[in-house]
Amino acid sequence: MALSKPLYSLFGSYLEQLFNHPVRTKSLTACCLATTANVTAQRLAGAKKLNQQSLFAYGLFGLIFGGSVPHYFYQTVERLLSHDFRFRKFFIFLFERLGYTPLYQLLSLYFLSIFEGNSHSTAVKNLEKLYWPVLRANWQYLSVFVYLNIAYVPPMFRSISMGIISFIWVVFLAQKRRRFQEKQAAAKST
Repeated sequence: MALSKPLYSLFGSYLEQLFNHPVRTKSLTACCLATTANVTAQRLAGAKKLNQQSLFAYGLFGLIFGGSVPHYFYQTVERLLSHDFRFRKFFIFLFERLGYTPLYQLLSLYFLSIFEGNSHSTAVKNLEKLYWPVLRANWQYLSVFVYLNIAYVPPMFRSISMGIISFIWVVFLAQKRRRFQEKQAAAKST
C-alpha cells in the first residue's frame, strides 16, 4: 500500500506529460521500451554480453520514429474519419493494418539495419529477406490486439497499451533479426 502512492504519482506525472507534450513523451517511451525489449531479446537468446550496436539502433529508432510516426498517423486518421462515420473503428483498423503497418515495418527493418552501422545495400538485402515473414507475423499475431486497442481503449491511452504490445513485438522482431544475422554469418564463414 505504501508503494501505491508513489506509483500513482508517477503515473499521474506521465499522463500529464502525455497530455501536454504527446510526441516527446511517446518518443521517450518508445525509446525506453524498444531498448528494454532488445535487452530482453538478447537475454532470452542467452547472450553473455549485450550487443551495444543493436541496443543503440533500437533505442534510436524508438526515439526518432517510435513516438512521432504513430502519433501523427493516428491523429490524421482520427481527423479524416469523423466521429459519426459508420463503422469508423473498423476503418481505422483497416487503415492501420493495410496502410500503416506495411510502411512502418519497412521503415523499421531498414532503419534498424542502418542504425546498426550496415550499408544501404546490406539494409536492403536484410529488408528483402525479412519483410514478408515479419509483416505476415505482424498481421497474424497482432491484428486482434490492435483491433481491441482501437475499439475499446480511449485515444489518449492507446499509446500506453500499444507500448505494451510493441514491447512484445520488438522482442519477437529482435529474435527474428538475430536468427537471420546468425544465418548470414554462418553462410559467410563457409
